[in-house]
Formats: sequence, C-alpha cells, structure tokens
Amino acid sequence: MYVLSREQPRIVRDLHWVVIARLRRSAAFVLLAFSFSAVMIGTTMPTPMYALYSQQMHFSVLTTTVVYATYAAGVLFALLMFGGWSDVLGRRPLLLTGAGFAILSSVIFLFVDSVPVLLIARIVSGLSAGFFTGAATVAVIEAAPEQWRGRATAVATVANTGGLGLGPLVAGILVQYAPWPTRLAFVVHIGLVSIAVVALLFAPETAPRHGKLGMQRLSLPTQVRATFAAAATAGFAGFAALGSFTAVAPGFLSGVLGIDNHAVAGASVFLTFGSSCLAQVLTRQVPAAKALIIGCAILLTGMLLVVVALQASSLPWYLASAVVVGIGQGISFSRGLASIADRTPEDNRAEVTSSYFVVAYIGIALPVIGEGLAAQAWGLRTAGVTFALAVAALAALCLVAVIWQERPRREVGPPANQEPLPKDPMTTGSLPKI
Repeated sequence: MYVLSREQPRIVRDLHWVVIARLRRSAAFVLLAFSFSAVMIGTTMPTPMYALYSQQMHFSVLTTTVVYATYAAGVLFALLMFGGWSDVLGRRPLLLTGAGFAILSSVIFLFVDSVPVLLIARIVSGLSAGFFTGAATVAVIEAAPEQWRGRATAVATVANTGGLGLGPLVAGILVQYAPWPTRLAFVVHIGLVSIAVVALLFAPETAPRHGKLGMQRLSLPTQVRATFAAAATAGFAGFAALGSFTAVAPGFLSGVLGIDNHAVAGASVFLTFGSSCLAQVLTRQVPAAKALIIGCAILLTGMLLVVVALQASSLPWYLASAVVVGIGQGISFSRGLASIADRTPEDNRAEVTSSYFVVAYIGIALPVIGEGLAAQAWGLRTAGVTFALAVAALAALCLVAVIWQERPRREVGPPANQEPLPKDPMTTGSLPKI
C-alpha cells in the first residue's frame, strides 16, 4: 500500500497554487488584450455616422473635421498630463479611468443632438484613449506568459490598431442594416467596455509602483534630432493620411464616388487600420532605417493612388489606396519610432517618445481641418487631391532624408606618409550613424 509522506501534501498544495497563478496570468494577458480592443473600438465608431450627423445638424465637411480633431486634443491632454502616472499608481487605476471615460463618451453619444454635444463626446473619447493606450500597451506586455513574451508587443499592437479598425466596421454595419443608426453601436460599445471593466478588476496588477506624479516632459537630445526630424515627418504624414480616411472617407464616398452605403464607409477605414496593423506586426524584425525607407515609399504610393481614385471616381482604386496607405503608415510609424528609440539615450527615451506622439497627433488633427477648409472653398474632390499630394510630398521628403542619413560614408584616411591619428577610446563607436 502506498502511503503519502508528510511533505507530499504540501508539495501538492504548492503545485496547485503555481498552476492557479499561471492560469491567472494567462487569463490576465487575454483579458487585458480584450479590454484594450474594447476601449479603442469606441474611438473610431463615429466615423460612419458623420454623414448622418451632418444631415441631422446641417453642418459642413469643415465641421466634421473639427469634430474629429477634438479627439486628438483629448488624447494629447491625457498623454501629457497623466502619461507617466501608471508607473506611480499602477496600471489598473489608469486603465479603469480610461474605461470609465470610454463608457461616458458612449453615453454622451447616445444623446447627441447638437455640434457642442458632439464635440464634448469626442473630447471625452480622446481622454479615454489617452489614459488607456500607454498603460494598456505596457500592461499587456508585462502580463504575457513566458511562452508569449517575444510576441507580446505584437499582441498589444493588434489589440490597439485592430480595435481602431473594428470600430468603424462594426458601426458601419449597424448604421446601415440595424435600427437606431446613431445609437445602437454605442449601446454595443457600452456593453463591451462594461465587460472590460470586470476583466480589469479580475486581472492582477502587472507593475510595482515607483516614482512621483508629474506631467510628461518633452525633450530632443542633440544626437537624435536628425533621426527624429525624418521619423517625425513620416509619422506626421502617416497620421494625416489616417485622419483623412477616418474623418473624410464618408464624404469622399458619397460626395465624390456616389456611394451612400455606411457599411462601405466603415469597411474602407477598417482596411486602412487593418493593413496598418498587419504591416506593423510583420516588419518588427526589419532594421528600423530600412523599414522607414520602405514605409515612406509605400505611403507615397498610397497617396498617389488616392489621387487616382478621386480623379477617376473609382471605388476599387479608393479601397486599394486605403490598403496601401495603411501599410505605409504602419511601417513608417512603428519603425520610425524604433529608429528614434535606437538612437536615444535610455534616460531620455520616454521624453523623446512623447515628443514623437505629440507630432503624430498634431498630424491627425490640423491637416484634416485644413482639408475641411479646402473642401469648403474648392469642393471635396479638389480638396482631397490637394491633400493627398501634400501628404505624398511629405512622404517623399522623409524618404529622401532617411536615404541621405543612411548613405554609406567613405572613410578618408591620412596621407600615405603620415601616421594615422590615435583614436579616442571614449568616443570610438559611441556616436550614432547620421
């Protein structure tokens, strides 16, 4: 007969708790990724509804772009004021705050009946993204089980960008084919985020608390400025293109291409975000500078395809341009950020990264408002073509700048009759390649 020793029950009990801890960690990883997507879905849900709002409230494309741009203002305020607070308070308080703003935003959208209320809803939506994005990205990476550590960043990217793409797709289908076209999508979003809140309460805290509360500083060390200028130009151009597809796509489809189907409008935005997400994941291992060159070239091509689509009033060309622009934006944005991180001292990395995001979110707001002004003065087609050519020019400028920075340098040696100068061991290999 087999008899348990005194030590065996304790070993079994300890093993039980180890298994429970691992299961909870795996569950937390999945739940945090779901919560990330659930919150981000709401930030792009209004896109297919802008045409309906403009009909109900009798406003122009310019007002649509201003309403859209207020979202960026909310994101920037939250990022700069509270971006580093999750290190001090923990990830969960920031995530729950962001989820709370997401629910509040959808509740406000349920009662939208004027432009001022629409502006408030968009600002609150921006606050939700600003609170949630940074903390959720880090939390997903920190919660990853051992076997997923190498892919955790990709999962966070898919959760974030995938959620942004699903928002207009789901909303467009509901607007076109379900009742309560300007309300049902937000009811669905409230339900998703409510589930996310429960998930966040279940998931354990992923980071120890340290540091002190304060605003996020911005800085640009000398050694990173040339790289930052090129990468930030690409980020600005890519986000401007995203802003145009997200804010003005319904107007282009109805006013230029003659298509009033809201599901198609949502699908076009989904294609942009979806291809951006896929490109970011697939190019993670490509050297940053090389990928930035490729991304700028693809973004340039995509914006020229937008010109072709608008001039030809062609839906297939427009959808193709959405895919190509998304790929170019995804590569140039993610690898541009990586190229900056490669050349930034570790102590300044958070400040430089925040500076990059400030440029990007200015890009998603101000150029789109300019496009709205142009549409009011020249019409949608001319404004869209002009905007696409301007973004293409920015992408081309970035492409030339990065190629110039990465050109091979010819080593110039001393004359044949002169001894080479000794190298300073303190500087050899320490300067970044410009």
